[in-house]
Amino acid sequence: MTTGTNRIRQRQPGQLGLRELVAMGIGGMVGGGIFSVLGLSVSLAGHAAPVAFTLGGIIALLTGLSYSKLGLAFRSDGGSFTYLEHAFTNRNVAGIGGWLLLAGYIGTLALYAYTFGVYGAAMLGANVPGQLMHHVLESLILLVFLGVNLYGVKMAGSTEDVIVLIKVLILSLFAFAGFFYVKADHLLPVFNKGEVNVLMGAALIFVAYEGFELIPNAINEMRHPGRDLARGILLSIGITTLIYILVSLVAVGNLVPAEISKFKEYALAVAARPFLGQAGFILIGLGALLSTASAINATLFGTARLSMVMAQEKDLPKAFSYKERTKDIPWVSLVVLTGVTVLFVNTSNLTVISSFASSTFLLLFAAINLSALKLRRQIGIGVSTPVAGLVLTLASWVTLIGYLWQTNRHSLFMIGLFYLGVIVAELAFSERKLFLRRGYR
Repeated sequence: MTTGTNRIRQRQPGQLGLRELVAMGIGGMVGGGIFSVLGLSVSLAGHAAPVAFTLGGIIALLTGLSYSKLGLAFRSDGGSFTYLEHAFTNRNVAGIGGWLLLAGYIGTLALYAYTFGVYGAAMLGANVPGQLMHHVLESLILLVFLGVNLYGVKMAGSTEDVIVLIKVLILSLFAFAGFFYVKADHLLPVFNKGEVNVLMGAALIFVAYEGFELIPNAINEMRHPGRDLARGILLSIGITTLIYILVSLVAVGNLVPAEISKFKEYALAVAARPFLGQAGFILIGLGALLSTASAINATLFGTARLSMVMAQEKDLPKAFSYKERTKDIPWVSLVVLTGVTVLFVNTSNLTVISSFASSTFLLLFAAINLSALKLRRQIGIGVSTPVAGLVLTLASWVTLIGYLWQTNRHSLFMIGLFYLGVIVAELAFSERKLFLRRGYR
C-alpha cells in the first residue's frame, strides 16, 4: 500500500481516470524498494540483473491480468481479501490470506524504513556511526509517520502525484545519463553467475513489484472501470518494468562486482557517481528518502484501515477496529503495526526483510492466480493466463526458499516460524469465534 492509497480516500466517486490509475500503480511499485533491492539482485544475478527484473515484470503482468478480471467481477475495495473469500468456501483460507496480506505490508514497511535508514546514514557521511544512525533513522521515520497518522494529517492527492513524478524523473535521469557510460565488459557474459541465479534474483527482489494490486481496490472510484482497470494495471507494470531494466542495466554497466558487494544496500546511489559525480549520489539519496518516506506514510495509512475493516468483519480481534473518538483514525491498528515493524526492521538485515516481503507476496499472488483459475467462468478469463501466473509465482517462491535453505537457514526458519504463527493465530481466532457461538446456544 503506497502513495495511491491516500488519493483513493480523497477523490469523489468516478474521478479516477487512466492517468491516475497508472500513477497509482507506478507509485505503488516504485515505492522505495528499488533503491535498496537493486544491489541484492545484482549480487545474485550478476550481469543478468536486467533479465531478473524482466522476469519479475512478466510474473507481475500475468498476475495483473488475473487481478483485473477479479476486480471487474466483484468490484470491491476489499481487493485480494474479497477475491479469496469468493474463490474458497472455507473462510479460514480468506482469513489466512488477509493475515498474510497484513504481514506482507509489514514487510514492505520494514523495507522502506530500512532503505530510508541506510540512505540517510550514508548521506550524513563517514563521521556518523553508520550502524547506530541507521537504526535510529529507520525507527524514527516509522515513529514520525505514526504520529502523523494518529494526528490525522494526510498528504494531498496532488502532492502525491508530484512525488511519483519526481522519483520517476530521478530514476529516468539516472538511466538516461548513465546509459552513455555503460562499459560493455561489465555486461558480458550475460549469465556470468548462471541461469538459476537469475530466477533467484527475480524471486528475492519481487517485492519491488508489489503495489499494482492496489489499483482494483479503487474500482468504485473509476470513471470507466471496464475500459481502464486492465489498461491501468498493464501500463503501470510495463512502465515500471522498463524503468527497472534500464536502471539495473546502468548500475551493472558502471560498477564492478566488488563495489556492488561493498555498497549493496545503497548501490544505486554509488552507481550514479561515475557519470554524475557526488551530485548524482546526493540526487539518488534524496530520491530514496523522499520515496520511502511517502511510501511509509501511505502504507501505514492504508494497512491500518485494512486491519480495521478485517476487524469489523470479525477476521481480526475487535481491538483493531477501535477508532479515536473524534476522528476516523484506527489508533490501535496504527500502534500495533508500527510496533511490530520497528521490532522487525531493527532485528533483521536487508536480505531477510526482502526475502520475507517477496515470499509473502509471491504466495499471495499465487493464491490470486489460483482464485482466478477457480472462478474463470464467472470472471471470464481463459485457463492459460492464471495457470502461467500460478506456475511462475510458485516456481519463484520455491526458488527463493531453496536459496535461503542454501545460504541462510536461520532466516528461513524465522520466516517459516512467522508464517506458522500467522496461521495458528488465525485458526485459533476463528475457533474462538466458533466456540463462543456454540457457548451462546
